Amino acid sequence: MSTPSAFDYIIIGAGAGGCALAHRLSADPANSVLLLEAGGPDSNPIFDTPRDIIATWAPEYDYGYATLPQAGLNGRSVKIGRGKVLGGSTNVHALMHVRGNPRDFDTWDFLGADGWSFADVLPYFKRSEDWEGGADVHRGVGGPLSVRYNPNPTPVAKAFVAGAGQLGMRSVNHDYNGALQEGASLYQLVLTRDGKRASSSQAYLRPILSRPNLTIRTGVLVTKIEIESGRAVAVRCRAAGAESVVRCSREIIVAAGAFDSPKLLQLSGIGPANALTKLGIAVKSDLPGVGQNLIDHMLLPFLQHSKQPLPYPEFLGEAGLFTKTRAGMEAASPNLQINISAGVPPLAPPNLGDFFGFVMIIIQPQSRGWLGLRSANPADTLDLQPNYLQCPTDVDTFVDGIRLCRELSATPAMAEFAGGAIHLPASATKSETIEYVRSWAGTVWHPVGTCKMGRDALAVVDPQLRVYGVEGLRVADASVMPTIPAGNTAAACIMIGEKAADLILTARR
Repeated sequence: MSTPSAFDYIIIGAGAGGCALAHRLSADPANSVLLLEAGGPDSNPIFDTPRDIIATWAPEYDYGYATLPQAGLNGRSVKIGRGKVLGGSTNVHALMHVRGNPRDFDTWDFLGADGWSFADVLPYFKRSEDWEGGADVHRGVGGPLSVRYNPNPTPVAKAFVAGAGQLGMRSVNHDYNGALQEGASLYQLVLTRDGKRASSSQAYLRPILSRPNLTIRTGVLVTKIEIESGRAVAVRCRAAGAESVVRCSREIIVAAGAFDSPKLLQLSGIGPANALTKLGIAVKSDLPGVGQNLIDHMLLPFLQHSKQPLPYPEFLGEAGLFTKTRAGMEAASPNLQINISAGVPPLAPPNLGDFFGFVMIIIQPQSRGWLGLRSANPADTLDLQPNYLQCPTDVDTFVDGIRLCRELSATPAMAEFAGGAIHLPASATKSETIEYVRSWAGTVWHPVGTCKMGRDALAVVDPQLRVYGVEGLRVADASVMPTIPAGNTAAACIMIGEKAADLILTARR
């Protein structure tokens, strides 16, 4: 099927934000919308089945990004999975629905992202979701995204929530996306009522595939945004070995994620002038912040022998808690998230027997990194330097988290399962614990911040998500986040897509 040569709106990237944008912009039949995705369709049944999550990480569906060697991780390079499929990373993630802390969005507003306070973004979180608990001041119903509590937790997940309560944490009917984030509960999952993954493509695209004004193309790599007289007017594409150019009459919206959005901007001449000039790329807008401010959530597994056999979990993250590990953090967001699940043998060393796993996540990381082009070839990979554990505070948070996991294991509720740590005995010294952190820490695949929103010298987009120095061009994905939310980032990315649609449509009126 041929693609028309011009559209009102072109969206680059069919991930969390891009699918929401396509849904909302195409609701008006007068708008012609083209949604371009470099990956393939999401027709494989593995994308519907939560238990098949590991199969979705196959190279066919992943960009295969890896970091530069990390000094904070004893020189290791770390893989960062990014979904290369319709729906993007929402088709390869672990389904947890976590908005983040209200303070996170108030911080965005304080830092110069006017109109992005929690009060401003809450309506878009609510509009996106169909929450099984019903509507209230914090939650929404009737939205595209089906959200449910984990319907089938294993016994150790239930014991984890009970154990957190025995340590004095909120754990009874706790809605961490409601009035207060801190506490423990079964996870809220993006899950349809019949138990299938509710990815952004499932939720936002499948119901509207018949719209004649929406064109979706998979397997299309956008290699450059064409800019004429300071305005984005077309995209240059590569598909099945053929090159083409599609023109845009109103706006081009980049929603390719925290790696590929800054990559495409730089390939198009938008970024740090010195770096672009060295690669032979003509500078269209000198924005030194493109590719800077790379922030990611780090994880640390802490496996425990189980005294009892445990079933294979249906979901990778069964239950979790959000907490503050240090005194003096009363006015801050939680800095630690702990997930638990029964053992998943493919993700652990062999021959462990029965086990379960805590996974600690630093949700307010202090380390900051960057990314950059290696060449002007769109097919070339990026240099990724997240500087994991560069900041000592991040190491301290993991050390505190290990202590909390041991305390949870010792509660009456968990004692019937906890048979001792597998890799770090209770007798470990602090130096041994830090060495464990540096040897075992990894990433949760939540990169953000590389085209940050704001008004300072490193801002790439303004609070309307418009790219500085180029008309008719916006960015609407995780890359625009000035700081990282305290929790899994997919919900916030969808919120950004929802709000971006309103910003675009309002500007059109």
